[in-house]
Amino acid sequence: MTILVTGGLGYIGSHTCVELLEKGENLIVLDNLSNSKLDTIEKIEKITNKTFKFYKVDLLNKEEVKRVFDENEIDAVIHFAGLKAVGESVQKPLLYYNNNITGTLNLVEIMQEHQVNKLVFSSSATVYGNPDRVPIKEDMPLSTTNPYGSTKLMLEQVLQDICLANSQFKVVILRYFNPIGAHKSGIIGENPNGIPNNLMPYICKVASGKLNFLNIYGNDYETEDGTGVRDYIHVVDLAKGHLSALERMEKNDSGAFIYNLGTGKGYSVMDIVKTFENENNIKINYKMVERRPGDIAKSFADPSKALMELNWKAEKTLKDMVRDAWKYEINNS
Repeated sequence: MTILVTGGLGYIGSHTCVELLEKGENLIVLDNLSNSKLDTIEKIEKITNKTFKFYKVDLLNKEEVKRVFDENEIDAVIHFAGLKAVGESVQKPLLYYNNNITGTLNLVEIMQEHQVNKLVFSSSATVYGNPDRVPIKEDMPLSTTNPYGSTKLMLEQVLQDICLANSQFKVVILRYFNPIGAHKSGIIGENPNGIPNNLMPYICKVASGKLNFLNIYGNDYETEDGTGVRDYIHVVDLAKGHLSALERMEKNDSGAFIYNLGTGKGYSVMDIVKTFENENNIKINYKMVERRPGDIAKSFADPSKALMELNWKAEKTLKDMVRDAWKYEINNS
């Protein structure tokens, strides 16, 4: 099977590319390099001893996206490409709506023109807004607290509508919780441009001395230690969920299928900090600051539907996550 991966050089995309190549799939990667690096190609090839085709293309450029489809026989698409920082989306909503929604509409329109009818869509637990209870199931009410989440929720609706209009079109929507960690080799991991928005790369930058301290946004939430609670999932477990989603689409039924990808356990920011310190024997300097707009107190998954229908579950522990993240940081400092 030939699979197009948009945003395939990014954090989750690169780990998914490794899993796809190791499974023997033929891979085409499209990425605009806005929050990824070209040398990730070499790193993926080093891990897998396999090569793949790469296009530096932005989904907002329809002609270039068409060229990718014209030049290749594509069987399915895994769509990661998009802007993803919650805080930035609050400050720059137009940027997020234009990039995430327009880019996806362009992609799906061109897929349909080329009769490519299988899509795995990268969604987010942000579509649950501020949930009234946890763990979160797929059928719970949907709402958002920030423009990033709103783009994901709108696109989920768009994709479901397309499936209703086109009986050949199949979509698996994966609602990610909080991916952290890195490939066990330490060769690829989370390495955002500039100051990290996400917790684990921020902790790693503090541990390596590149940043002086970790900002913990809010210690007055209604949680055990006052810091926000999230469902942290190892990025390799998350990547494997996409392979399970592709297998799901080999079944005859059409339509849109939605799954949570998480561990089903909630850990606070301080739980992560303490586990990192204990496992890696490093002290993390931190300070408490005000909450960020759009953040919520608690979010963790009920992943039982993914287990039942995709035969997928997270295998790796929080200790694995912090050890692998630090190994990557050491190897890439």
